[in-house]
Amino acid sequence: MQNLLGASPPSPALPARNSAAPTSSNSLPPTSNPSSNPTPNPTSDPSSHPNNPNNYAVLPPPPDGDHDHLPPPANAPSSLAVALRSLNDLTETPTYARSVTSTAPSSPRIPPLRQNSGGHTPRVRPHATTLNIPGMTRSRVSPDGKISSRDVAAKLVIVMVGLPARGKSYITKKLQRYLSWQQHDSRIFNVGNRRRTAAGRRVSVHPKLQAEQEHMDPPVHAASILLNGNPAPFGPDSSEPEKLDLNDASQSEVDQSATFFDPKNQTAAAMREQCAMDTLDELLDYLLDQGGAVGILDATNSTIERRMNIAKRVKQREPKLGILFIESICQDPNLLEANMRLKLSGPDYRDKDPQKSLEDFKKRVAAYESAYVPLGEYEEKNDLQYIQMVDVGRKLIQHRLKGFLSSGISTYLASFNLAPRQIWITRHGQSVDNEIGRLGGNSALTERGHCYGQALHNFITYQRKQWCMEQKSKKAQASFPPIPGDNTPPYPELNREIEDKNFCVWTSMLDRSVETAEYFEADDDYDVKNWEMLNEMNSGQFEGWTYAEIAKKEPEEFAKRAHDKLNYIYPGVGGEGYLQVVSRLRDMVREVERIEDHLLIIGHRSVCRVLMAYFMDLSLADITDMDIPLGMLYSIEPKPYGLDFHAYRYNEDQGWFEELPNYRPQKTARNSIIKPQH
Repeated sequence: MQNLLGASPPSPALPARNSAAPTSSNSLPPTSNPSSNPTPNPTSDPSSHPNNPNNYAVLPPPPDGDHDHLPPPANAPSSLAVALRSLNDLTETPTYARSVTSTAPSSPRIPPLRQNSGGHTPRVRPHATTLNIPGMTRSRVSPDGKISSRDVAAKLVIVMVGLPARGKSYITKKLQRYLSWQQHDSRIFNVGNRRRTAAGRRVSVHPKLQAEQEHMDPPVHAASILLNGNPAPFGPDSSEPEKLDLNDASQSEVDQSATFFDPKNQTAAAMREQCAMDTLDELLDYLLDQGGAVGILDATNSTIERRMNIAKRVKQREPKLGILFIESICQDPNLLEANMRLKLSGPDYRDKDPQKSLEDFKKRVAAYESAYVPLGEYEEKNDLQYIQMVDVGRKLIQHRLKGFLSSGISTYLASFNLAPRQIWITRHGQSVDNEIGRLGGNSALTERGHCYGQALHNFITYQRKQWCMEQKSKKAQASFPPIPGDNTPPYPELNREIEDKNFCVWTSMLDRSVETAEYFEADDDYDVKNWEMLNEMNSGQFEGWTYAEIAKKEPEEFAKRAHDKLNYIYPGVGGEGYLQVVSRLRDMVREVERIEDHLLIIGHRSVCRVLMAYFMDLSLADITDMDIPLGMLYSIEPKPYGLDFHAYRYNEDQGWFEELPNYRPQKTARNSIIKPQH
């Protein structure tokens, strides 16, 4: 019978695997024929060394010389008997199942060394790249749950792909904001910004690049790559083109109109290629040397050649780095017009004639289209992971996604929409525990808290009607191309019929939040839902305590929390910290991104802080002390270029809300944390 390793177990009559070979008392140790059974040389072949723990089956013969050897036991079989028995084994056992019986003296077994120890060759196999969630996972190399510097394979290079005015920058900004909110260090590297700086200087063109571009049109080159598998223009065996001096201020300015983006413009093509590679190098430095987890390369990258060069450069720097291509495709004419409107207000056309800018921009897009090859056949043949977004989330195509980051990004991108809407965030009305400053609990509202809920319903209802009227007015005044002074938001929905949207009201499961929404619950024009995800941070054993009591009775815990509120977790059953709140709000944030309706969230202090950090792209380290007092109402209106933010303060005497112009959240004063909050 074969064992699990595929070899037959030795016969019971044979000596043990590592025992000395039987010999007669008067004979020398047996020697083998070098031509038929060569003995590995431990000096020239380290894998054959007797101390190698991976090589126990075949050991070298005993050393020559006057070494003492123990005589064989009296009942040991003769050499002839051993040879005959071995011959029978060879005839009865299949070749693939024969085991090797050593004829060398036994040597001590050495315990295996750690693969990453100083006495062993470092491991070649990459480490596992399983889920990393700050605050929810931890390991020896990553006690805080972040992607460690060692886990290079878990890091990700995101390469944007698509023609101009397809929403790439919009996607990159939202994606970077989401990843940073999840505590994954990420950064955007925009090739266009570097190109605008470099195009102010005159540059020379390398002869090799010029010759290649003159003899092969971009579509022909792309087809050649797909059909013949041609290597990248600057493969490992070809010389790199001479780098251009993009920082030479003495050079004359280069025109950046549509002709600059013509693939047959050798000077501009060389400059764009070098700008892309220099920006990519900066991204790789961030990931490999500066502790970054995700780098996003924001550019068109619309040709196979460019994407080949990017993939090659990444693998040259670090073969284990992941690469994810994300392409944005626009098929909806309303969406394309909205994107063009946004582009005309960008840095390339700011303060220029709108009509001429639109004509020039359309020529630029046509220049890119002449060489544009969407993601697909080439990436699939080379096993590259990619995501294609059609009309910013209407349709999603993905290929070979690997790793938790890529999968999470795909889920997030699937929730995108550009519908105009308002998102309101506020805390509940004053509760009984608020009056005395107690943490947690499930107390009811005070009379003042009920008054706040009524005023909130009245104000939101008024703002809802005002918003709809403003949108209809903007649509009536809109023109394309925009005339000077036209500030119409670039929403594709503005070209459709504007109707009053549904309005959702979300509360936590706690009484003080549910009771604040009681007037919305009684109004059929609002859809109210209670979410456990929106519950206040659990204070563990300190539930029902005041901060003053914690400072007096548990000064060490009070000091630990004050020192690092972001990573602090309340002790006791169910105790949470800010990172745990972020984790449980992840799915809810994706739902906020998905819905097209207006939304009011009636939450709690820690929950509102975390949500504000997401929408306003704030650092979690900064918002743990953000001042979110009772009676404040925040309005967030997502836009393709960012968001519009407004803050309102409840006037208890008037039962209404007053806008605070130019308001930005402030940090809570240190000494205020031990005072009751009203």
